Amino acid sequence: MRPTARTMQANHLKPPIALTIAGSDSGGGAGLQADLRAFMAFQVHGCSAITCVTAQNTCGVERVDALPPDGLKAQFQAVQKDLAIDAVKTGMLLNIELIKATAAMLEPLTIPKVIDPVMVSRTGAVLLEEQAIQAMSQELLPQATLLTPNRHEARLLSGLVLDDASAVEKAAAIIHSQGPAAVLIKSGSDPAHGGRDLLFDGTAHWLTGDWVDTPHSHGTGCTLSAAITACLARGDTLRDAIDKARNYVKQGLKQSLAIGHGQGPICHWAIR
Repeated sequence: MRPTARTMQANHLKPPIALTIAGSDSGGGAGLQADLRAFMAFQVHGCSAITCVTAQNTCGVERVDALPPDGLKAQFQAVQKDLAIDAVKTGMLLNIELIKATAAMLEPLTIPKVIDPVMVSRTGAVLLEEQAIQAMSQELLPQATLLTPNRHEARLLSGLVLDDASAVEKAAAIIHSQGPAAVLIKSGSDPAHGGRDLLFDGTAHWLTGDWVDTPHSHGTGCTLSAAITACLARGDTLRDAIDKARNYVKQGLKQSLAIGHGQGPICHWAIR
């Protein structure tokens, strides 16, 4: 007898869905590439709306090309009209036009919104046009479920020098008064801060952590905000989402990727 074909029944999954509105990193270490990897690690389906395309590698950024706002809106609308987004995050927005377009797109949404105000890198490199900072403060901060600035960005948003814990708390309070429901000021690349982050939701909560000594930490900020977004899409509380995301980043730093000739990225696989 000839063997007959077998029919297998598919197992249809309906995972949570998260959207990243961010720039593309051609080197694959940060931006929407890191976001999508973090979403997948938490079993969340990731969608994207690209704001700008960077030419970069582990040694640095060589070129940035912004997409027109209409192109960004088209991506967002295509996703929204077909897929039920459970949470959204923003990354590199670059200029006033893209910030205003993003703010207008997000304003009607009632889902969790994680705003990563990509203005200055962890090493101090400016990533946002200067005149766009005010637009960021006015248009996006008031919508944030959580804002995730690094110390450089917190300085720009608060006008304070963050030279001790008290100054960090004061800066967080000032930023919180601008509208976000909660602010997470990240410790950044300075080992003197010992991996401590500050969560401010009207009250200051210092989150302790272990400092991971590695030169390969590219994409840390993008990954943290994306992991938080994924956990919120899954229904976690904000505090649980932050705790899980911080642990995810810590594990990724412990086995970061020594690729290229510069600063490699954190690892996104087999880290939980």
